[in-house]
Amino acid sequence: MNVPPTHEHEFEAAPGLPEPLPQGERLLWQGAPDWRMMAVHAFHVRKLAIYFAVMLVLQWLYLLGEPQAALLRPLLTSLFMALLALALLAGTAWFSARGTLYTLTDKRIVMRIGIVLTLTFNLPLRQITAASHKPQAHGHGDIALSLAGDVRIAWLNLWPHARPWVLRKPEPTLRCVPDAQAVAVKIVNAWRAANPGVAAMLGDVSEAPVVQTDNGPREMVSA
Repeated sequence: MNVPPTHEHEFEAAPGLPEPLPQGERLLWQGAPDWRMMAVHAFHVRKLAIYFAVMLVLQWLYLLGEPQAALLRPLLTSLFMALLALALLAGTAWFSARGTLYTLTDKRIVMRIGIVLTLTFNLPLRQITAASHKPQAHGHGDIALSLAGDVRIAWLNLWPHARPWVLRKPEPTLRCVPDAQAVAVKIVNAWRAANPGVAAMLGDVSEAPVVQTDNGPREMVSA
């Protein structure tokens, strides 16, 4: 079953929400990605910068011995193109983070994402089977959400707010959120309250895979 996105209008009824919270539903947390961390981890600006640097060194070695004009012109052209590409990626990361707002209530997780076209995904806590935490520097991190059964969101609709390299059944992911460990604990606690009697899971996806059982996920706390 595909989860249909909700197209936002010019004004939101509440920040990050297509309509006000129903009576009895409580807001637990709201947050957005850090655009610098998005640039590094979602758009791979750091890896590309290293790649461009290596290519420039190789180009310089290849042209070594040429007259100064013949040496500098292609190097400066390559440097300009590399910086332009990195600037475009960093700008995309900034716009992506600026247009994103994640919301956790005691009933659901709401992801408002998009740059030109804004989409909102409502993920009821009862349809979430696992929340796995991948830590990053300075307390930031990704929190990937596994959805129950045949609930599925198209990867292209989610990107870059999807767990990397999980394509067959994409996992909505809160990308590069500050104080991610505390946010993951809030999600697990809210999930427990919405799913009484079933153990929840909080794990590090970089070290331990998500483990699911017929009765729900088991708890795995990252080191």
